[in-house]
Amino acid sequence: MKNFYVYILECSDDSYYVGITNDVGRRFIEHSTGLHETAYTFKRRPLKLVYCRQFRDPLEAIRYEKQVKGWTKAKKTALIKGDFDLLHELASCKNETSHKNPNRSR
Repeated sequence: MKNFYVYILECSDDSYYVGITNDVGRRFIEHSTGLHETAYTFKRRPLKLVYCRQFRDPLEAIRYEKQVKGWTKAKKTALIKGDFDLLHELASCKNETSHKNPNRSR
């Protein structure tokens, strides 16, 4: 059975790239050597692998990759640092109408 990995690269412009692969080492080399000129990471090298999570189920890996791609940079940074309290806080709804907002109008 193959393993799948969701990974995050930190780019030289301080942005993050989130991807999925079945071979992290090979994929990192492809990004780092600029194998694909049209890739997001091509003009943002050098790169650093800052996060990697393993999955056995490819559909679960794909769902997780899409979820993380939709996160803010702050949430991705909290994930990378393993700051799950901050990650949880950043995930909380902060809308004016939220039941979690103590200043909301009733």
